[in-house]
Amino acid sequence: MTTLLKQTKYMAFLAILVVTLFAFSPKPNTFKCMVQMINYSGEGAYVVISLINPEGGYEQTLYVQGDDDEWYHDIAEWWRFYGKTKTDIDAITGATIGGGERAINVIEIDQDKIDAGYSLRFETAVEDKEYYIKDVEFPLTTENIKLKHEGKGYIRYVRMMPQK
Repeated sequence: MTTLLKQTKYMAFLAILVVTLFAFSPKPNTFKCMVQMINYSGEGAYVVISLINPEGGYEQTLYVQGDDDEWYHDIAEWWRFYGKTKTDIDAITGATIGGGERAINVIEIDQDKIDAGYSLRFETAVEDKEYYIKDVEFPLTTENIKLKHEGKGYIRYVRMMPQK
């Protein structure tokens, strides 16, 4: 075989391999995530939404409400995870959420994380007030995604809405 023919066959093989890997790789599910805050006075809350692995450790930051990174250390547990890596946040950041307000954000979760022992954690912190490590946390299951989850701190409740 000529070198050109060998290269062409090799390139065709690589193209088929890439298409196959793309077709069978986990696809992210997109969700609208509504966070309704309790009525409280004071500054807006920083809210971090994290994917927690089956061992209870941080896997990925899905969303951060609060774009002033000088206060991220106040979200202590998450900061231990994020601060160690010092990479760019792998989530979109938005403004803090005030008392009584709600925010609707879009988050993506890989399909292979659902019904696989993972959890979603919502941490909250407000300047000069309490910090809630697990304001809301629930197992990431097909059934739980459809439910309303009550908060224990600044969050009144969280609701997830799957997007098609």
